[in-house]
Amino acid sequence: MKLFVLAWQGAPVAGALASAGARIGLESAVLTPPEVARRAAPGDLVLPYLDVRPTLDGIEPGLAKLRGLRSRGVTVLNGPEAIRACHDKLVTALRLGRAGLPHPDTAYLSAVSTRRDVSRLRFPAVVKPRFGSRGEHVSLCRDHDALGSLLARLRKLGWYRHQGALAQELIPPAGYDTRVLVAGGRAVGAVRRVAAPDEWRTNVALGATRRPVQPQPRERALAVAAAAAVGADLAAVDLIPRPDGSLEVLEVNGAPEFTAAYSLDGNDVYEAVVLALLLPEPAEAELVPSRA
Repeated sequence: MKLFVLAWQGAPVAGALASAGARIGLESAVLTPPEVARRAAPGDLVLPYLDVRPTLDGIEPGLAKLRGLRSRGVTVLNGPEAIRACHDKLVTALRLGRAGLPHPDTAYLSAVSTRRDVSRLRFPAVVKPRFGSRGEHVSLCRDHDALGSLLARLRKLGWYRHQGALAQELIPPAGYDTRVLVAGGRAVGAVRRVAAPDEWRTNVALGATRRPVQPQPRERALAVAAAAAVGADLAAVDLIPRPDGSLEVLEVNGAPEFTAAYSLDGNDVYEAVVLALLLPEPAEAELVPSRA
């Protein structure tokens, strides 16, 4: 078996995963989708790292290549359906809701949406691209007037005209969230992301810092259930606490960027990911809090 990590830009995490595969005895390489399509054979494992386009209007090209690889007997983790379910935040919300998992109340905003269309939305609310990344264009609206002004600005942007946006209830910021890395049906890594001073968002790209954390059983169980809900073999699940101590699934990232800081129990997190994908387990048998 060969391990091919599929990526367009040669992201550091892709190289780290390929190196981890080599350390455990697999012939490994980081390749672009066309290169993988030429080299992968039945029995090989392809780990795609297709991210959101820089223009925020969809997913990087390559999903069709993944479908072709699967039809030839190549194992693809994550599959194209899972990648879309993770990157399309509207599909993520629908899948989490169908699974009964706690997730902020969400409304879809199209390019022709008006304040009247979201009259039932509770404020304050967070507005984010349907295909978003690194906290870009994520805005906080305190009331309907602020939302109306934001919509007027968004209509000038290509990604909003093509894909729309999501409006979600704001969970009162705690200053941190927990990102749990799930692979092969189990939690294999985690960090706590602490927001930068005077910043309510916890994106590392916006100045948040990563701190080691040992996820609690309920965090592990909820993260594993969220990854399963979107069909992801590998995902980073962002969990945020409500003031009452309950947890919400904020997002499920299908092309997660992670570092050695995610390592648990002294294990190398990159090796843990590869081994978990090679030897997947059933979802952890923990009590998962559901949406009432």
